[in-house]
Amino acid sequence: MSRQGVLGGIAPRPPRYWIGVACSEHVGRGLAGGFAQLCHGKQAPLARMQPGDGLVYYSPVHTLEGREPCQQFTALGYVADGGAYQVAMGGGFMPWRRDIHWLAGQPAAIRPLLLRLSFIENPARWGYPFRYGHLAISADDFALIAYAMGITLPPSTTT
Repeated sequence: MSRQGVLGGIAPRPPRYWIGVACSEHVGRGLAGGFAQLCHGKQAPLARMQPGDGLVYYSPVHTLEGREPCQQFTALGYVADGGAYQVAMGGGFMPWRRDIHWLAGQPAAIRPLLLRLSFIENPARWGYPFRYGHLAISADDFALIAYAMGITLPPSTTT
C-alpha cells in the first residue's frame, strides 16, 4: 500500500511505539536534557523513529557498570520534531541523540506487567526481547506501561 496522498504528497504514517533499554542513571540524563540516546549512541534506532512516535525506557540496572537490578520502566514520552543529531561528549565519543517530549510519571516495575505485555512471549525468559536495546511495541503495550507509570495519555494515542 502506498503512502502517496491524493495530491502526490507523502501521507504521514500512524505513530509507532518503541522501547529503549538503558540504565536508570543514563535515562535520568536524558530526562534532564530532553533527549534519548539508544544502543550506546548508535544512529540507526533513532532513525527508525519519527516525530509523534512514543518511546518508553526500560532500565534493567541502575548504573551502567553496576549490578544492582532496577527492572523498571523509567521514562515515557514522544519523539519531537527534528532528526537525530550528534553530540561531542569527550574522548572522541560522538553519540547520536533525538529530542523527546518526556511526560511526568513514576517508574513502574516490569514484573507485575509480564503476563499482560504482548511482546513478552515467554514470561520465564522475559528479558529476551530487550537484548538488542531497542524494539517496537504495540500501542496497547505502550498504553499499559503509561498507566503503570501513572501517566494519562491523550485519547488519540490509545486504541
